[in-house]
Amino acid sequence: MNKTDKKTLEEIIRVDHAGERGAIKIYEGQLLALKTFKQDEELKRKIEDMREHEKEHYEFFDKEIQKRNIKPTRLLPLWDLMGITLGFGTAMMGKKAAMLCTASVEEVIDGHYKDQTYKLREDEEELKKKIMKFRQDELDHKDIAYESGATKKGLYSVLDKVIKTSSRVAIAISEKI
Repeated sequence: MNKTDKKTLEEIIRVDHAGERGAIKIYEGQLLALKTFKQDEELKRKIEDMREHEKEHYEFFDKEIQKRNIKPTRLLPLWDLMGITLGFGTAMMGKKAAMLCTASVEEVIDGHYKDQTYKLREDEEELKKKIMKFRQDELDHKDIAYESGATKKGLYSVLDKVIKTSSRVAIAISEKI
C-alpha cells in the first residue's frame, strides 16, 4: 500500500486547521462590521451561512489535529487577529469588497486543496474525500461571492492581489510553523 509521508500529512492537517479557522475569523470580522456599522441583512445571512460551512470544516480538522497528535500552527492568535481585521476592513469598504474577500480567498483555497489531494496516498482516502468535499463548499462560496457583487475591476484588482498574496504567505508559514 502506498502511504502518505508523515511530514506531508502533518503539514496538510496543520494548514487546513489554521485556514478554516482563519475563514471563520474573516467572516466574524465581516459580521462585526455588518452588525455595528453596515446594515445589510441579506449579506449578513449569506456570510452567516458560509461561516457555518467553515465551522464544519474547522471542527473536522480540529478533531484530526487532536486524534493524530499534531501541533497546530503557533501563529493561530496572529491569524485570528489578521482574519478579523481583514473581514472587518473589507465589510467596511462595502459589499463588493466583502464579497471579493471571499472570492479571492476561495480561489487560493481551491488550488491549495486540489494540490493536497495529489499528495495524499491510498492510506488517507477518507481525508482526501473530506478535502474534496470541503473544496466543493469553497467553490460554492466563491460562486456566491461573485453572484453577490464581487469584482476585480479597477482598484478591486489591487485588493484581490493583496488578499491572495497574504493567503498564500499564511499557507506557506502555517504548513511549517
